[in-house]
Amino acid sequence: MNNLSREPSVDIPVLELPRAVVARLEETELALLRRPKLLRQFANCYPNTLQTTTKRMSDGTTFVITGDIPAMWLRDSVEQMFPYVELAGQDEELKGLIAGLIRRHVECILIDPYANAFNEEANGRHWDANDRCDIPVPDEVWERKYELDSLCFSVRLAYHYWKASGDAAFMDTSFSQAMRAIVRLFATEQRHDEASTYRFMRSCGPAMDTLANGVGTPTGYTGMIWSAFRPSDDACEYHYNIPGNMMAVVALGQMRELAVAYGESPEMLAEISRLELSVEEAIQRYGKVEHPEFGTIYAYETDGLGNYCLMDDAGTPGLLSIPYFGYASADDPVYLNTRRFALSGHNRFFFKGKFASGIGSPHTPDGYIWHMALSMQGLTSTDPAEMRLMLDWLESTDAETGFMHEGFHADDPHQYTRPWFAWSNSLFSQLVMRAIDEGIIAP
Repeated sequence: MNNLSREPSVDIPVLELPRAVVARLEETELALLRRPKLLRQFANCYPNTLQTTTKRMSDGTTFVITGDIPAMWLRDSVEQMFPYVELAGQDEELKGLIAGLIRRHVECILIDPYANAFNEEANGRHWDANDRCDIPVPDEVWERKYELDSLCFSVRLAYHYWKASGDAAFMDTSFSQAMRAIVRLFATEQRHDEASTYRFMRSCGPAMDTLANGVGTPTGYTGMIWSAFRPSDDACEYHYNIPGNMMAVVALGQMRELAVAYGESPEMLAEISRLELSVEEAIQRYGKVEHPEFGTIYAYETDGLGNYCLMDDAGTPGLLSIPYFGYASADDPVYLNTRRFALSGHNRFFFKGKFASGIGSPHTPDGYIWHMALSMQGLTSTDPAEMRLMLDWLESTDAETGFMHEGFHADDPHQYTRPWFAWSNSLFSQLVMRAIDEGIIAP
């Protein structure tokens, strides 16, 4: 086993599972009686976030570590908790946990909207204490890699929780201030070269862990929002990440709806709408490429200077996950072209092996497929046969651990990274539940 992670140091007491989660587990057990290994995996993975990574804080907030790293990523914590959001209207305890996570996100954004990961308390721990940034790294911040998608995930959680539960109590003054902080950052990073002071440099580790000269590669104005790092925490090659900007369009639409609900000013509503429209126009103008085999597809990144990279990464948001986070439908023609590209050898991070074929990442070794990518391929598919195949591959590549991992070697699933990766467990659980709900897994 190749374990590339760090040992956790956050004390996470085991939570008693909320009633609605227990009921969902019992329903799934009945549906999976003919698939005992898949049942075991689901029984392990579905409650994993609540049982091993979630902590109720004395101030009423909720802190969620990513698993084998002792910090809370904004993005990861949302996706770890997301399978439970649909149940929030059925369970007061679950409502409290999710609302507490929203409040924790608000606190984090108000501390530093450029940070991607946070400590449980202001203990001064950092992924690398020698990181050089444009400001002193706050003691509450574990890592200050600015990733556009992180803020979008915070909005995603608040929006979907509100829709599922009807609870708007979290929409207080602090929430409004956090939404305004996001809007300000988006507007600043639309004109990064002239308006932003963000810098990040790491002196140790791989090149993908730092920005070139602390500032990244050059860009030209497009109307998209600049990002320093990808959802994988790897530095962007070109700093207009297309999936991240797509998710920003979705998040801005959600933010506008939330802002109307809590009575935001007309000026701020107008700025949210301006950003949403300009980013969308820029994606359609600068984010598409004509591919000789696949036709019109979306690039993964571009720089506004004529350069772009064609690839996809297993992390969300990625090109494969476009329908998952709501930018386009699963039958959208450009998405389908892009999907065919991403799931082909033309994507340099698509790997085939004896046990599976799927998307990996520059974040893990060549030949390693991510379980998250297989789950996402199933979740974004409209073909029941493809969904069944993804479930078969996920079932057979867990190295008999009963859990999902980060990446596994396509020719030997017993070689894998991250034995405790709660986000991957949660995404797998979403696929299993969808397959049951749609009758794709026969009872």
